[in-house]
Amino acid sequence: MGYIISKVKLLLLLLTIVSWTVSSQVDWSTKEEILRRIIPPTFPSRTFDVTQYGAVGNGKKDCSKAFAKAIDACSKAGGGTVLVPAGKYLTGPIVLKSNVNLHVAKDAEILFFTDPDKYLPVVFSRWEGVECMNYSPLIYAMEQENIAITGEGVLNGQASFENWWSWKGPWKYVKEVKGPTQREARAKLFQMAEDGVPVEKRIFGKGSYLRPNFFMPYKCKNVLVEGVTFKDSPMWFLNPVLCTNVSFINVKTIGLGPNNDGIDPESCKDVLIRGCYFDNGDDCIAIKSGRNADGRRINVPCENIIVENCIMKNGHGGVSIGSELSGGVRNVFIENNLMDSPNLDRALRIKTNAMRGGVVENVFMRNCKVGQVAESAIKIDFYYEEGERGNFTPIVRSVFIDSIECQKVPYAIWIKAFKHSPATNVRITNCTFNDVANANVIENVKNFDLINVVVNNRHTSEKSK
Repeated sequence: MGYIISKVKLLLLLLTIVSWTVSSQVDWSTKEEILRRIIPPTFPSRTFDVTQYGAVGNGKKDCSKAFAKAIDACSKAGGGTVLVPAGKYLTGPIVLKSNVNLHVAKDAEILFFTDPDKYLPVVFSRWEGVECMNYSPLIYAMEQENIAITGEGVLNGQASFENWWSWKGPWKYVKEVKGPTQREARAKLFQMAEDGVPVEKRIFGKGSYLRPNFFMPYKCKNVLVEGVTFKDSPMWFLNPVLCTNVSFINVKTIGLGPNNDGIDPESCKDVLIRGCYFDNGDDCIAIKSGRNADGRRINVPCENIIVENCIMKNGHGGVSIGSELSGGVRNVFIENNLMDSPNLDRALRIKTNAMRGGVVENVFMRNCKVGQVAESAIKIDFYYEEGERGNFTPIVRSVFIDSIECQKVPYAIWIKAFKHSPATNVRITNCTFNDVANANVIENVKNFDLINVVVNNRHTSEKSK
């Protein structure tokens, strides 16, 4: 019996060594390899002006059919640009097709209806990391290639507490909400996923109050969003799911409603987020890979994510990983960003628990300036929501943070992992944290290094096994 136990221990040790070796092969040079693969799509020089298909930019006429006709004509012609010229255009959901660039010109604004019935019939989507049939996103694409939203114009979801946002129910800024909320349907959807109910039978939409996201390309290749501004989404703003080769360049997401995440790449590969501006009611960026049983069923990680030269204002986290990360997250590179607001809770946040499980590895952050944040500059939290109440052990390993300057924060570093699953190989170097109110919180971290870290003008070094 002792011999068998010894062999099991040896096998576990070997697996750990192999995993560590694979993980250690990823470094900052990997970022350049990823960038070489991320190539934004280009489009033929054909132009399809929506006003030639019946759209009127007076903010009153329903332009839904005009948008659909222009996009269909563009795609059938082999691709090109669907032009939205100056003016205000009212529409329902927009469905993008392969080889179409939706170009929203300067002084153009697309206004989306707030009537939920306009977003029926239901479509295949993910809602908080769980696949289902739900209201159409405001802009949707399923299994398309070479799609884009570009220009200097505005896409306005017009969400407010008079419509979509009230479905959230009470939240941190609104204590009482009258009327129906998402609570019952949300619990029902999550239970369906745990019970293995087929996605086509997870039908929500009318009467369920699960808010749609703004832009959801699903299983798409070669996606570009550049230059435009998104305002006031019903829920998450930009949520590519199971996509490859995705670029968000010089995009603004502005909306302080509940769950108004900025950009949420989910189970995607090779994603660039560059030069973007975030002022959001939830995470500015949240990297995800599915929730609980559904995330494990699909089992596709979010990997090779680059975040650089961005500005993060309000939000729960500047760059967050999780909490829907059951499929895993790996190879995240965060560089040269500015994060600063008394209403930005954290700069880097990894949030997970024993219901999510999943592996987070190879997270690199350097040369970021953090002005004021409301809670902690760096947070790794295994106790998010359900905490230890679950059977799936989360793993966080290989987190490297270098050259961060923070001017005001309650906690510089806040890490709480499980005793049976410590955060492993966390290295923080050459960082300065000023006006820090509280001591670091470090619980259950293995191979933890603090090197040349200055907190309130005092040098701190720490090394643990």
